[in-house]
This record gives sequence, C-alpha cells and structure tokens, in this order.
Amino acid sequence: MAHMVLDWAILHNPYFQLSLSIPVYSIGLWYFGKSAFQSLKSGVPNMDVLIFIGAFSALFYSLYGTLSFAGTHEVHKYLFFETGASIITFVLAGNVLEKRAVKRTTKALQTLNDLQPKTALLLQANGGLLETLVDHIKIGDTVLVQTGQLIPLDGEIIDGNAELNEQMLSGESLPIFKQIGDIVSAGTLVESGNISVKVKALVKNSVLSQIIEMVKRAQSNKPNIQQLGDKISAVFVPVVIGISLLTFLVSYFWLDIGSAQSMLRAVAVLVISCPCAMGLATPTAIMVGIGKAAKRGILIKGGNVLENFAKSELLVFDKTGTLTTGKFVFSELKGCKANEPLVKAMMFALEQKSAHPIATSFVQQQSSWFDPNLVLSAVVEEKGQGMKGVFDGKEIRFGKPTWAMFRVEPNILEAFNYDLVLSMDGVPMAGLDIEDEIKEGAKEMADYFESVQLPMLILSGDKESKVASLAKKFGILQWKAGQLPAQKLEWIDQYSKKTNTAMVGDGINDAPALSKVNVGISFVKGSDIAIQAASLVITRPDLLAIKEAHQISKMTYTTIKQNLFWAFFYNILCIPLAAAGFLHPMIGALSMAFSDVIVIGNSLRLGWRKLK
Repeated sequence: MAHMVLDWAILHNPYFQLSLSIPVYSIGLWYFGKSAFQSLKSGVPNMDVLIFIGAFSALFYSLYGTLSFAGTHEVHKYLFFETGASIITFVLAGNVLEKRAVKRTTKALQTLNDLQPKTALLLQANGGLLETLVDHIKIGDTVLVQTGQLIPLDGEIIDGNAELNEQMLSGESLPIFKQIGDIVSAGTLVESGNISVKVKALVKNSVLSQIIEMVKRAQSNKPNIQQLGDKISAVFVPVVIGISLLTFLVSYFWLDIGSAQSMLRAVAVLVISCPCAMGLATPTAIMVGIGKAAKRGILIKGGNVLENFAKSELLVFDKTGTLTTGKFVFSELKGCKANEPLVKAMMFALEQKSAHPIATSFVQQQSSWFDPNLVLSAVVEEKGQGMKGVFDGKEIRFGKPTWAMFRVEPNILEAFNYDLVLSMDGVPMAGLDIEDEIKEGAKEMADYFESVQLPMLILSGDKESKVASLAKKFGILQWKAGQLPAQKLEWIDQYSKKTNTAMVGDGINDAPALSKVNVGISFVKGSDIAIQAASLVITRPDLLAIKEAHQISKMTYTTIKQNLFWAFFYNILCIPLAAAGFLHPMIGALSMAFSDVIVIGNSLRLGWRKLK
C-alpha cells in the first residue's frame, strides 16, 4: 500500500504490485476458497464467500486494467491489488488469533484408558499367583487385589474384606467397606485390606469402559453453536452479491456510464461490504476475554465457551471436590450423656490407633482432646464399622451407630442418628457428624448466581442427607443425590435438551456429563479426565473464580455483539454510497480499515473493565 504515499516508480509498477500480492492471493484461494466452496455446496453461504469474491474481484479488476492499459497513465485507476491482499490478510489474521485461542485437547479418552490396570495377579488352581495381562483374564477367573492397587475388572469378592475408594464412580467422599459377596468395579482403589475377586465382566464390559463410551458419545453429540456473524451471513452474503450485480447492471445499461465505471462501482460495493470488521469482531473479543480470564486463573479452551457460559440458563454442581474440598470436618459433640472431657478423650484414644482416613483426619483436627492419663486396653478395629476397646472393665465403641449401639431400643437408635457414635456396653454416650469441608468462596459464588437469576442444581453421588444439608446452606433449591455416572449423564441429557446448561465437576464420574453440557467446568486439582473433558478449567482453589468466569463471559459476549453491530452498521451505511458511485474502492478499503480499528479498540476496552 506504500504507493499511495511514496512516489517511488517501482511501487507504481502494476507488475511489481501483482508479484507482491500473488503469494497472499494464493493463500486466500487455498484457505477462503475451499471454505467458500464447501459452504456453497451445503446451501448456506458463509462470510468466506464474501471475502473470496471481494478480494478476487479486486484482483481480476486490477488484472483487467493492467492488461488493457499497460504503459498508460490510465492503468493507475484500475490498480487495487493491495485492496484484495489486505482483505485476505486482515481476516486471516483474525482467524489465526481465534484458532490459537480455541485449540482443544484430545487426551480425554486416553486418560480414562490409563485408569484401567494393564496387569493383574491371577490366582491359579495350585494356589500360586501369576501376574498376567488383564486382556487375557476370563470370566470366572479369580484375581488378588492388595492395598494400594486398583480393581482390574468388575467382579464379586469371594475372600477377604477391604476399604474401597469409589469416588471415581459415585462421588462418595467416604471409603466403602466391602466384604465377601459384595460387587466391586474396575478402576476403584483398595485403600486398605486384601481381597480375592471372582471376575464377572471382561474389560470391554466393565463400568469403567462404559464411562469411556459415554464420554465418546457425549463428545460426538455435543451441539455446534454457530457464531452470530455466521447466522447473519446466510442472509447477508447473497444480498450483498445481489446488490453488487444490480449496481453493475443499473450503471451499465440504465445510467450508461461505461463498463469500466460500472465495474468500479460493483467492486466498490464488494470491497465496502467485505466483512473484515466482522471477521475480527468475534476473535479479538474472545482473545481479550480469554487473556483476562487467564490472569485470574481461569483457563478457557474455546471461543464458544465464553458465549455459551454467558447464555447459560442452568448451572449444575457436583458436590465432593467441587463445592467441598473432600476433606472431613467434625461437628461438636452431640447428645452427650456423660462427662464431656472423658468422652472426647475416649474418642481420641480409639481413633489414634486407626489408620482409616476418617480417623487420621479426626486425630489431626481434634488433637486438643488428647488425655495422656486415659488408658484403654484391648483396642482393635472392626473393618467397616469402627474402633473398640475396654475402659474400667466396660467395652467402649466408636463408629457406625448401628454397630456401636448394639443394645438399644429402635427409638433410641433413631434419636442418636449421627454419623459416628461413642457407646459404653452398647449404650450411647455421645455422637458426632461428619461433613465435607466447604470450599472457600462457595457461599459468595452461590449468592452471585442467585442475584443474576441463574438457577443452580446439585447433582451428586453422595448421600441424600449430606447433599440436602449442603444445598440448604447455599440456598440452592434443587438437588439430586446418589447419582451414578450413567444417571448423571441421563439428567444432563434431559437438561441440555431443554436449556443451555453448564456443569461444575472434578471427579472421574463427572467426565461424561462434563463432555455433554454446553460448558463443562473443572479444577486443575481434579481428576485428569475431568480436566480433559471440561471446556473451562479453574487453577485457583476458591470458587469465586467461577463467578468471575461468568462475569467475563457476559462481558465478552456483550462486546462481540457490540462489535458485530458496528461492523454491520458500517456496511449498511456505506453500501448504498458505493452503489451510487460516491465511494471509490480505495476509499472503501481505507474506511474498511477504520472499522477494523473501531472493533479492535472496543475489544481492547474489555481488558480494562473491572469485575464487580
């Protein structure tokens, strides 16, 4: 474009201008031409059609002038090589920015597959053990699973007992005690104990494999949200082409101003209407919005995420690890029937002898309950029930209510409906409730979404009582408890068909649902598969980041709409002027660049705005 301001002979040479623009036109032909052709084949012309026609009409018009008036002063009236090259460059730059922003990961399914153990300890007929590939194990075979190992295949326990962490399937934060006759699932972790498992299903039919298939289906069925500009282009593109053609016909046959001037006006219409500003409207706003979010520990995997989150009509939360930290918090003593310091000391003395995760948390949090003068004898742990010992000749138990209160009437049992109970000779002395520690910022986040009238729902694999209690603390009116991965996906599928749905989760059991919703949100400290399945990942520990992500999404979506308005306003204003011959194609190219400045400036303004 330097020939417009510099009087260098070489810059005014049409063949030199052509040689400089050919590489750009070649890229435009390959990139926009292919897209334009595909959109025309589908019957819905996109903006690339207009970009292609506008750029190449300028090229062909310039070639016509070069070949017809070479060596004369008239040739300079026809040289618009840089106009088409600029169109291609501006729009292609916008597309590159957007594609960098929306690059998605494809490791989700591989992460799930990695959870499946590759080998297992096969119990042989002679009692020996053989490490073998899981794929070689048949239904009816028996495998040994030890502490710290993952269950290799779905099956039934035929010997031993163990505490299993099933959070990847159910979301349940507490370990589950499993014994002979219980069913276990592949991918769950043995936290303590050794069990022999009779295989009931092959790898391809395991619960874990079903989750993998659900993620595949959910990802393949994810709706494609069109950008606002693309929707308008289905009407805008054919209208502009029609106006350009009509301008040439009216100018040539009715106004009788000659073919050159008629073509000049038609090209001016195409150049004026060529949507450089529209091509930049969305990616520039998205880039600024994504950058603003990244500075606050919010990683966004795609441009559509911001738009979809801004338009969300339902926000679904998992509980454990999402609204809560997954750590255990213990209530104050409840229903105490004896000397309180003695009761506390007994609880601490019993739990101190256990390696159970609940006991470990209890000892860490209740260290002030320790009494060095209290002596218990015969302290033992009953798997899946609790701890027991002897004090002053009487048996004391601390654990599950039904086990601890083995001598009480049913009505007393109901009155002591706590998570943990301390008893003496089967009679209750006091109780405790176990709660998940609530994440920082959870209440403020919930208050924000209530203030913007975005309905919230808790969808959890945890127990009804715990889910209901948490929902009431946050003022969340809807919740569903005891949900397995397949059930979560069914609910999400129902909600997504009716409304624009976002979901926050962090567990493996949440991965299929996170893939299905319009916006899946997870945490960087969550499971790898949940991170990969989510479209928005939070790197901070507090939940206020979700509130900020929603605010940034709303601001970005508003900026996109403002950009598109200014882009279309420019076209609507200038197209009639070009058709009437009041705008030369070069003036059109310059004004087109000015509209780009307005759009980019408005997008940059998004980065300066403060969150409430």
